Amino acid sequence: MTYSTPAANLATDTQRPPRQYLPESFTVTNWDTIEPYFLELRDRKIGSAAELERWLLNRSELEAALSEDLAWRYIRMTCDTQDSARTEAFQFFVNEIEPHVAPYEHALNEKMLASEFLSELDENRYRVFVRSVRQALAIYRPENVPLKTEISTQQQQYAALAGAMTVTLDGEELTLPRAADRLKSPDRQVRETAWRAVQERRLQDAKALDELYTRLIGLRHQVALNAGFANFRDYMFAALGRFDYTPQDTLDFHRAIRETVVPLTDNLDLERRQDLNLPELRPWDLDVDVSGLAPLRPFATGEELLAKTTTVFDRLDPFLGQCLRTMGQMGNLDLESRKGKAPGGYNYPLDETGVPFIFMNATSSLRDVVTMLHEGGHAVHSFLTRRLPLGADKHPPSEVAELASMSMELLSLDHWDVFFTDPDELRRAKRTHLESVLETFPWVATIDKFQHWVYEHPTHTEEQRHARWIELFDEFNQRTVSWKGLEHIKPYLWQKQLHLYEVPFYYIEYAMAQLGAIAVWRNYRQNPQAALEGYQRALALGYTAPIGEIYAAAGIRFDFSTEYLRTLADFVQDEMAKL
Repeated sequence: MTYSTPAANLATDTQRPPRQYLPESFTVTNWDTIEPYFLELRDRKIGSAAELERWLLNRSELEAALSEDLAWRYIRMTCDTQDSARTEAFQFFVNEIEPHVAPYEHALNEKMLASEFLSELDENRYRVFVRSVRQALAIYRPENVPLKTEISTQQQQYAALAGAMTVTLDGEELTLPRAADRLKSPDRQVRETAWRAVQERRLQDAKALDELYTRLIGLRHQVALNAGFANFRDYMFAALGRFDYTPQDTLDFHRAIRETVVPLTDNLDLERRQDLNLPELRPWDLDVDVSGLAPLRPFATGEELLAKTTTVFDRLDPFLGQCLRTMGQMGNLDLESRKGKAPGGYNYPLDETGVPFIFMNATSSLRDVVTMLHEGGHAVHSFLTRRLPLGADKHPPSEVAELASMSMELLSLDHWDVFFTDPDELRRAKRTHLESVLETFPWVATIDKFQHWVYEHPTHTEEQRHARWIELFDEFNQRTVSWKGLEHIKPYLWQKQLHLYEVPFYYIEYAMAQLGAIAVWRNYRQNPQAALEGYQRALALGYTAPIGEIYAAAGIRFDFSTEYLRTLADFVQDEMAKL
């Protein structure tokens, strides 16, 4: 695929574009240095459609500067949760800046929608943005500003608790991600010891995590009531801009997953038990390779992981590889697991420079390769949208954002020999990942359905929460796995899912996007060039079109019906059979 110079510059430019509204020296120090710009935007006279567009661009520039400042505070805090200065810097923004911004954002939304020149703007160009602003205006309540500040403060406690968790195995202190690598050991006793150690360590903070979640539920429910919603679930569907589907649609999707995919994952577990020649499958038997071979070790260091991923991206399209090289050049990656680092992984867009930051906890496993490819897909999305005019254009909903990342996992499969030079290891890696693609659906359905129940019953007790979790876990997961003697652990398995604490209701999108990614991959199997072009064309739209149109630009459907799910799950099975 050939790119023109401007498109190529999206991947190579390391400079922040010159500011048109803020002074180049502008930095976030305190609210007094910020408020004059909000006041000017609020009070500015707008006399034409052209002046309204200039006002929108100026507002976007201010919001981008604030967004990037907050991003770096968050990134630095998650890179070292034990550095109190970093935590304090993040909390300063949350407590001293954000509460002041929210009322002005509301006032600016009102000003925009009241403008007599709004109707003169290009309707097709601004339709999605205006729709989102109307939604934000409709749900805004000033009394929710301090509540959201309190929620942000509470949410930070999850990363601190999880980031401090370590276990000692064979005399070595390990982070939980590193300890989890032992679940791939051919030695069953090693696996069991590691699994029990991780779970028992989590249980030490189970009560604190339960209490934290209870506090968050109460705060979030009050936000919903203040905004006129019956519950936080309904509020979040509005807040997340879910214009294209309803809560009932997601409940129907859960049912489709149970009917279509869960029997397939049940069969995979049965095959696993037979291949391992075990009388019963236990939770510590689910990650080991059934061949009995040692775990795959696709890389040794974070530097090697980045270098190999860049080669994979280069093979797909040099533009993709250059995106990662630019991030490496700018130091916008922190890849290896270590004590004190927050759990999980993310790609954080940086709205001013347009070059994102990838954070993850690599421990030299296959899962780390997939995570790097996944976050790399998000990064490519950031690059492709970095020069869109408005900040809002650069932030599509999760159903689109996760399409970027999950498609990259599958599009790159043909180039995994960069990580696995041995054909047998390559086959193992591909099969393991395709199994995980199918296993994505039941777990996502479990977490999402759990959230529906939690927020529809906001006064539930911890005991009721645990009981409901067990019901849902057993409905979708590990139905042929024995949990005998582990009943005290099962009620708390949900606590490892940081989304429940930090980004509520951001989860069903993974299953929706996984379907889309499989469809992109199926197109790639038929015509690689056209599929890659469609993939990048869709991502480059950012959020300037509705979800369905973005998916259509990629040559796929935004569809999560039972029929579509069955068709694409069958395709994955067919591809697994070819390995």
